[in-house]
Amino acid sequence: MRRGLIMLLSLASIATAQESPIQVGSKSFTESVILGDMLQQIVESTGRTAEHQRELGGTRLLWNALLAGELDAYVEYTGTIEQEILAGKSVDGEQSMREHIEQVGLRMTEPLGFNNTYAIGVTADLAQRHGLSTISDLAAHPDLVFGFSNEFMERADGWPGLRKHYGLPQQEVSGLEHALAYRALDVGELDATDFYSTDAEIDFYGFVALADDRAYFPTYHALIIYRADLETRAPDLVEAFHAMEGRIDAVAMARMNKRAKLDRVHERQVAADFLSKAFGTVAQIETLNLSQRLRKTTVEHLRLVGLSLLAAILIAVPFGILAARHRVLAQVVLGVSGVIQTIPAFALLALMIPLVGLGGPAAISALFLYSLLPIVRNTYTGLTDTPSHLRESALALGLPPMKRLRWIELPIASRAILAGIKTSAVINVGFATLGAFVGAGGYGQPILTGIRLANTGLILEGAIPAALLALAAQWFFEWSERFLVPAGLRLKSTD
Repeated sequence: MRRGLIMLLSLASIATAQESPIQVGSKSFTESVILGDMLQQIVESTGRTAEHQRELGGTRLLWNALLAGELDAYVEYTGTIEQEILAGKSVDGEQSMREHIEQVGLRMTEPLGFNNTYAIGVTADLAQRHGLSTISDLAAHPDLVFGFSNEFMERADGWPGLRKHYGLPQQEVSGLEHALAYRALDVGELDATDFYSTDAEIDFYGFVALADDRAYFPTYHALIIYRADLETRAPDLVEAFHAMEGRIDAVAMARMNKRAKLDRVHERQVAADFLSKAFGTVAQIETLNLSQRLRKTTVEHLRLVGLSLLAAILIAVPFGILAARHRVLAQVVLGVSGVIQTIPAFALLALMIPLVGLGGPAAISALFLYSLLPIVRNTYTGLTDTPSHLRESALALGLPPMKRLRWIELPIASRAILAGIKTSAVINVGFATLGAFVGAGGYGQPILTGIRLANTGLILEGAIPAALLALAAQWFFEWSERFLVPAGLRLKSTD
């Protein structure tokens, strides 16, 4: 009987492992999202389930998620691997790159067929006025205003190296979202920005890509990078990945980018149409209407806010009580929670990923930490502001500490505690929109996609419900005062 039970549990665990979805990822630009959708559909064509962690952000986030097993595959570029991921290592060509990749338990396909290199671009009018045709020409115009994508500002093959390589004197340089840079360039707020050579906006706006006359940028051949264990878990899937080699040329990729960004065709449909034409596959594309999308993002957002706020209440209120009892502990508790509150939101999200993984766990953990300070501080303040004569009366009556806390101090502090919880709830509703950057969904997903696609409707689809939810949270806690705060403390003074 025991042996049979062990065998049954073993089979169940194997079945569960086999049924675990293949996780694919993409960065926060349109081409990467299209290719991520393509990978998802390739996985599904083998009869497996797949989840696409969309628009996760920069290179390091996806690379670390792949190493940690949070992702199984995503599309990367050879120049990025060489200059950013393997920076400082002796990498000489794709074969050397492949050997380094294999040392950390990963594999890569041959290139998919196109080179999406960086370029520095300007408007046609500016190029004509200043006689700009190469990147070297920019050195003669130190007053030009540059604005590059945030990742380009920091990466090894980005702005720092470019400035040094070409001796560029420009000082007014800022970082911004890649999708916003094109619009800023078009309206004259920027004079130059970084392009991806397959971006549809270059031709749409009539921009000029300056020649890389000193050969700074390496080649950026797109390829699929995946975990080595897929070769044993799903050998047919690996074979399908390799079947993509050389099948997407630059013209085809630029055309797909145009359909998604300018013609407003969903990335899933763009990917499905290409695979159908190239391989004859047929994918079932699920399209959600507005009400279905709102229902989905609302459930995701409420989950992020609700779980993080509940955890914060359960931890922060007891710590606030302890801080009110011990002066030294109060300094430590308030100091630590205050320091956490000063950490930038994106940094806190990034710090959570190695600890708890992508998606909801990372966002909930960060939201939980951000929620602590208002609740701890208000609990501490509410308890320490309890009138001394009430404490003295309770002592005179011989009430033990726990009864004094329960029947006198907490009821008196309840209004302050509830105000702290309300503050945390409202902050969480807004901050939870950033969870989309780590694949947590919620109202931040349509906002992020809307920014990328310059789609105001999608931005409002996330922004308006988030604002309404914040107002609803504030109203809910104000309404709940009548049940949680003693009646005498709710009476307002009258003149």
